[in-house]
Amino acid sequence: MGQQQLLLIVLGIIIVGLGIVVGINVFAASAAESKRDSVTNELLHLGGMAQQYYKTPSVYGGGERKFTNWEIPTTLRSTENGSYRASVSEQQVILTGVGNEIVAGGDSVEVHMLITPNNYVVQIIN
Repeated sequence: MGQQQLLLIVLGIIIVGLGIVVGINVFAASAAESKRDSVTNELLHLGGMAQQYYKTPSVYGGGERKFTNWEIPTTLRSTENGSYRASVSEQQVILTGVGNEIVAGGDSVEVHMLITPNNYVVQIIN
């Protein structure tokens, strides 16, 4: 083989290698973003449940304008997407969702959500 052909083969191998590395990085970023979206969606669902509890009269099993006794249902504390916990006070709930997808630096996907009677605020940590 000529020197030019060897150079083209080496160049081709380098380009294919770079393509594989870039593809792996894009896939990992996409997987983390997907898990982050899933955790956020589950937090939104839990937040809706908390607001529903707040607005429901105590006669019907609600909080009657208080979040105080609301808690995450046992079956929803841990799902295939992650685990969830709540910090409950009378007029707000702070939900924390920790996903089971590891992002850069070895940390897990983490999302916080502040729930008030008529609103919610999402904060993405990782």
